[in-house]
Amino acid sequence: MRRVADKPGVALIAGPTASGKSDLAVRLALAAAERGQPAVVINADSAQVYADLKILSARPAEDEMQGVPHRLFGTWDGAAACSAAEWAAAARMEIDAAHDNGRLPILVGGTGLYLRTLIDGIAPVPQIDPAVRAQVRDLPVADAHASLSREDPVAAARLSPTDTTRVARALEVVRSTGQPLSHWQQRLEGGIGDRIDLQALVLLPNREWLYERCDRRFALMLERGAAAEVEALLARGLSPDLPVMRAIGVREIAAMLRGDISPEECAEQGALATRRYAKRQYTWFRHQPPHDWKRANADDYLSSANKATLLHYFGLT
Repeated sequence: MRRVADKPGVALIAGPTASGKSDLAVRLALAAAERGQPAVVINADSAQVYADLKILSARPAEDEMQGVPHRLFGTWDGAAACSAAEWAAAARMEIDAAHDNGRLPILVGGTGLYLRTLIDGIAPVPQIDPAVRAQVRDLPVADAHASLSREDPVAAARLSPTDTTRVARALEVVRSTGQPLSHWQQRLEGGIGDRIDLQALVLLPNREWLYERCDRRFALMLERGAAAEVEALLARGLSPDLPVMRAIGVREIAAMLRGDISPEECAEQGALATRRYAKRQYTWFRHQPPHDWKRANADDYLSSANKATLLHYFGLT
């Protein structure tokens, strides 16, 4: 592993859904093993953490893992929301365990909030008063944003008036703690960025190629039994507000199972939702990560001829 001031190495492969991250992570792990450096792949995708979403999250199958150890895939039950803080705590433990066992941790995923929480830390916001939270969550988003404009104008100016979740969060924080969210965000705690040598690669493929893969991926999910997976999920009677119930494809397949839309409409709407999600991720990864995170097309690294390039970038030559 490449070292900086004796800091242990961590590899990161990030990017939008369907960009080839999982495949590349396994290829990197296998190539590293050939050089005498065993590795472990650690999930950083907010859908793939749930046991209930094996198909709809495109969780790697056993044959796709090719014998490489994978961690935090399907670890959480869908009835319990996995917060960024909870995932980061689990990821820190897996990274430390990998280093203790002489393995290279390879983070792979497309959830920017997870990665930022792990690397930079999390704002130490005190527990929100349940009464305040209930009051804020009952407000229409327009009223909540108007209140936020008076109580935390900086956050109100930054947030879209229609962003229900983030507007409510900012308002409940200032009302419950007496301090704006920015006050707490300046006091990030628990990040590991300063104690590791992070080598990050962001996959940003051609958009047309990416969207075509999104379409094919959702169609393949339907062929592989995504409807049965959603049917089993619905049978649990979970709250519709849980992340597992809001995952891409769940709403569309549920509508098909109810008879509200046809299978063809389900396929079309699910593919569209996947493309839109990939577009949002693409935009985030293009602009938000640090400039020293290399942006590249997956094709630059996926072919066997480019194995040396892959190894060189992650300091494994």
